[in-house]
Amino acid sequence: MQPYQVLILIAAYFAVLILISYFTGRGGSNAEFFKANKQAPWYLVAFGMIGASLSGITFISIPGTVESDSFSYFQVVLGYTVGYAVIGQVLLPLYYKMNLTSIYTYLESRFGNASYKTGASFFLLSRVVGASFRLFLVANVLQLIVFDAMGVPYYVTVTITILLIWLYTFKSGIKTIIWTDTLQTFFMLLALGITIYFISEDLGFNLTNLFGYLAESEHSQIFFFDDWKSKDHFVKQFLSGAFIAIVMTGLDQDMMQKNLTCRSLKDAQKNVFWFTIVLVFVNFLFLALGVLLTDYADINGITEVRDDLFPAIATSGALGMGVAIFFILGLIAAAYSSADSALTSLTTSFSIDILDIEKKYDERKQVRIRKQIHIAISVLLILVMLVFKYAIADKSVINKLFQFAGYTYGPLLGLYAFGLFTKWNVKDKLVPIIAIAAPILSYIISINSLVWFGFEFGFFILILNGFLTFLGLVLLRRKHH
Repeated sequence: MQPYQVLILIAAYFAVLILISYFTGRGGSNAEFFKANKQAPWYLVAFGMIGASLSGITFISIPGTVESDSFSYFQVVLGYTVGYAVIGQVLLPLYYKMNLTSIYTYLESRFGNASYKTGASFFLLSRVVGASFRLFLVANVLQLIVFDAMGVPYYVTVTITILLIWLYTFKSGIKTIIWTDTLQTFFMLLALGITIYFISEDLGFNLTNLFGYLAESEHSQIFFFDDWKSKDHFVKQFLSGAFIAIVMTGLDQDMMQKNLTCRSLKDAQKNVFWFTIVLVFVNFLFLALGVLLTDYADINGITEVRDDLFPAIATSGALGMGVAIFFILGLIAAAYSSADSALTSLTTSFSIDILDIEKKYDERKQVRIRKQIHIAISVLLILVMLVFKYAIADKSVINKLFQFAGYTYGPLLGLYAFGLFTKWNVKDKLVPIIAIAAPILSYIISINSLVWFGFEFGFFILILNGFLTFLGLVLLRRKHH
């Protein structure tokens, strides 16, 4: 594809998003921006959340990991199902009962102000880095296939990217996002389906034999039980998956803000149930695509690996123009469906959790402050992406993202577990110290774990970190409630 064709495609795509924003965003009140007036249909939320939870990283990285790691990632996905069950049965009832806008308000009512600010700060840190990572990955691909050829520098690409997101979210935030995410999920799944179809044809078999083809592939091993020390061992991956789902969805303002737009708790629970089923199936298809891409690369002498594999094959033109167009559409959709909601949730959390605008100001001033924060966070995301570009190593991005999440979401896991499953109170002012010490300790244990225990933590670091936070809170406990 020529760079100018890609540019026309991107422009048309954004025109549609801005049009959706115009029709959904007529009010612009904080109730709309933060909660969509609690009027969102659950099936739209469920469908849109698929795109948001997959993101550009899944789109590019997961097919790229199949060559080296087979289907081991699917063990993590199976663990997600347990995590989502916990969200539906334990966390959602709590959030609906307390009628929360920001889920971290729970920590204030349970422990006190310092715990509340700590929880919100860890979310803000996790999401700024996470959203920037995801966008960074996609901006790099667009830079490579479009903007380098046109002589546009990277910082301009990044700035325009964020500016476009700001444009269609600044008015009605989450209310607009529920609709744009639905569209973006649709494009992402369409890109996945079309690529699988054309590669299958090229490799000389049709979709009815896909499962047979996968079963025979040396790359399709799902379960790893042989070496308990390895990071791919089933128990480690499965448990990590369960906890990743709980913290990165259930304790994450970004993902839960969408659930809290449903009309009732029952609707929100339906949403989580159906979302789980579809998510497992979609992840399986991404891994299947990884097998096809790996085989295709072997046959055609393509040398790109990991994160470069899918973009290289899809945009080469060998599979036809259709695949290239839908790959770019899917990629943009994947990137923006996670980034737009991140921008909205970061604005929500900073406004409500850090600045307490709901307690301090009248509605008009709240709206004005919210708009200023929305701009500030957009600028922050641009700066973080530029830091990544000029200071980042080239390790596979998905592992990096989850590793980082293990350190920043661990304290949230410990705090919520302690709040929900014990009756104790804590010395609230000391909670930030525990929340900072636990990730540092986890990191020290993790980098020495092979030498000390002959054991690789991998994604399991999240559980260790949560456990250390919990242990610290037990030591800080006050006996009477």
